[in-house]
Amino acid sequence: MLYEMPVLRPLLLITLLGLAACQSPNPYRAESRPLPPAPPGAAQTFDRSAYPAAPRDYSRYLSWQWQQPPAGSGALSGEQLAEVVAGALEQRGLRPAQQSQPADLRVHAALREERRLRQYEEPSYGGYYGNGSWGDGYGGYGRVPVIRTREEVVSVAFIELLDGRSGERVWSGSAEALAGDDNRERLDALRSAVQQALNNYPPR
Repeated sequence: MLYEMPVLRPLLLITLLGLAACQSPNPYRAESRPLPPAPPGAAQTFDRSAYPAAPRDYSRYLSWQWQQPPAGSGALSGEQLAEVVAGALEQRGLRPAQQSQPADLRVHAALREERRLRQYEEPSYGGYYGNGSWGDGYGGYGRVPVIRTREEVVSVAFIELLDGRSGERVWSGSAEALAGDDNRERLDALRSAVQQALNNYPPR
């Protein structure tokens, strides 16, 4: 039995060291530090850009007045433009504000007449009479189309609606219509352009 002692001593020594290590305190400790304080005034600051803008309620706009009297263009006067725009706004439930009351909207309207050159093709055809293997008769043939240039007058209407309190632009639209040569046709073109410009008000 004496020859087993040298082998058992190292094993016993390793076991005792392991037990001693389990009973020793752990040198690593978990620690948590508090978060740094918020900068001064952070709780009072509201970042509007971090939130989407609320949808605009167009039903609260009921009255309007001119931002400035509109000016005419070409053969049409500013009074004609003002009358046409006022009638189109009336159709959309917007009425002129009373002088003693602030307006919900301020309206800016502008008219511009432009002369444009438009090219179009004019077909050209020819004919003949003669005899052939099937007898006498009429025939026809085509020619190269003729390119012609025509000058046109176009009425361009621009309308802008501003919030009566903040002055912020809440809506804008523009449209154009082909005008004729006389004043009546140009006035009809103005009415058409204004109606088209206001087709999308209020936005749906």
